[in-house]
Amino acid sequence: MKIRALLTIAATVALAGAPLEAQQMVAPASAGQKSLAATMNVYVFPSKGQTPEQQNTDEATCYDWAEKNTGTDPFKLQQQSQDQKQQAQQDKAAASMAGTGAGAVGAVRGAAAGTLIGAIAGDTGAGAAYGAAAGLLIGHRRHRIAQEQAEAQVQASSVQAQQATAEELANFKKAFSVCLEAKNYMVKY
Repeated sequence: MKIRALLTIAATVALAGAPLEAQQMVAPASAGQKSLAATMNVYVFPSKGQTPEQQNTDEATCYDWAEKNTGTDPFKLQQQSQDQKQQAQQDKAAASMAGTGAGAVGAVRGAAAGTLIGAIAGDTGAGAAYGAAAGLLIGHRRHRIAQEQAEAQVQASSVQAQQATAEELANFKKAFSVCLEAKNYMVKY
């Protein structure tokens, strides 16, 4: 309801000062403002000679109808999409830290194991050094694997969220289009 009232007021104000002939010829988008449909990249043509004011009213009515029937508001979806992208960037930054310290932990564990093996062999220092080096390499490998897995998981979640948002928007556009077509408009998106 709010959107319909705002669109009607905006169209009336935009055309109020123009001569009568200009008022009848001006399309909603040429008044310097996009129509409601145009903001969603939906192209609407009045096939029965509807006036720009009638088209604005019909678009607002169909917007309300589509929102109620799909449970989706495309302008909220746009904000949600931006929030998802921002969250994905934060998650990627966190994923790059996955496994941090694994090299040091591996080196300590390797040194402990090497010391134990070196004690059995008779040279604890050499055993500890070899164990630390091996542990460091294994720790770095584990860090890289953990990081790659975390980044892949973040990417998959991000793609899934974007697909769900795109699907919701497509469903809204279908409902919006069906309503406008019932009101004798040609619609493409």
